[in-house]
Amino acid sequence: MLFIKLFKESAFFAWGSVVANKLRTLLTLLGITIGIFAIISVFSVVDALEKSIRGSIASLGENVVYIQKWPWEFGSDYPWWRYINRPTPRVSELDEIMRRTQILDAVVFTASTSRTVEFGNRSMERITILTASHDYDKIRSFEIGNGRYFSPTESFNGRNVALIGANIAQNLFNEVDPVGKIIKIFGRNIEVIGVFTQEGDDIFGNSHDDLVLLPVTFVNSFIDVNSDRYNPAILAKGRENFDNDELIDELRGTMRSIRRIKPTADDNFALNQASLLSTQFDNVFSVLKIAGWIIGGFSILVGGFGIANIMFVSVKERTNIIGIQKALGAKNYFILFQFLTEAVLLSLMGGIIGLVMVFGISWLATSILGMNLMLSMKNIMLGINVSVIIGLIAGFVPAWSAARLDPVEAIRTGL
Repeated sequence: MLFIKLFKESAFFAWGSVVANKLRTLLTLLGITIGIFAIISVFSVVDALEKSIRGSIASLGENVVYIQKWPWEFGSDYPWWRYINRPTPRVSELDEIMRRTQILDAVVFTASTSRTVEFGNRSMERITILTASHDYDKIRSFEIGNGRYFSPTESFNGRNVALIGANIAQNLFNEVDPVGKIIKIFGRNIEVIGVFTQEGDDIFGNSHDDLVLLPVTFVNSFIDVNSDRYNPAILAKGRENFDNDELIDELRGTMRSIRRIKPTADDNFALNQASLLSTQFDNVFSVLKIAGWIIGGFSILVGGFGIANIMFVSVKERTNIIGIQKALGAKNYFILFQFLTEAVLLSLMGGIIGLVMVFGISWLATSILGMNLMLSMKNIMLGINVSVIIGLIAGFVPAWSAARLDPVEAIRTGL
């Protein structure tokens, strides 16, 4: 009860001081407002970017291992010369992996290129053409909104059938049902048997919306899908009771055996997984957040000095009031708490204004620009906590000096 009474009285004095000096209060809040706005804005953007990227990484398959020529690495010191002469994954290696590996749930060969897709007098250029073996639906997550997936006979015998993305269906066929229609790719007639459900944009370009999926046995009959120009890869997914480390060890041994690599020689293939990308992006996110603290930190520092300066002025202006309060029996902790409350109130007001500005920018970015930007509860609490801490730090010395004033000297000074 004593604390509640103390807080109410301190808040009353603090609010009275803030209202009595509106212009001074506004100028004092500016530094804190800009600082909180800068920090929370950066954090909100990073959170939105992180959510988008992690969603895209998850779409690659968290328990899927990619056998490729090039490892997923970043940086200016990427040793490309070590990998340039490596052989690419081959369709024939897919069969050997299936035969020799016992812990696989699914394995698929993929290759991709870009071609023009035609239907009647309409066409779409630079469409991604993905060719894959039959287990593609077990590796990648997608839904078919209209039609069906490849049958085993169509996949293994190389039938000229295709699944197309929602955007392709819309642009080439308008309101006409694409299923059963004939499109032309690679100069060949291909029957559409299914349409992928609309997925939306993906930061890595992994959406099926602008993609045509063809059986690899069909495409391999007229182009060499093993060629480096088509980015061939083998995607392997382990059974549920095996983790990725076990799968990688198994695949490494199998690939070295298939390619007859000597025990002392290095691998001539890369085993990539989504966690490698997550680790790389974790470093990027950390740097961006540090940059946000640095950018906003300077403004908050200036704002903190501003609050401290105003609090010293406030103590000077109310010296005789402090003396009267102490003469009437007010304890040092009451005076200390009173001025600390005022400093925290000032800082908190600045922080809340900064958060409101971030919310406004986020709303505009989401509603007008279509960006998935939002002010999370975590960032709101961060902004409030930082504001309170800055207020406590900036207001402590002025509050301490006010609490230690001699009542007689304080009353005499104010006269």
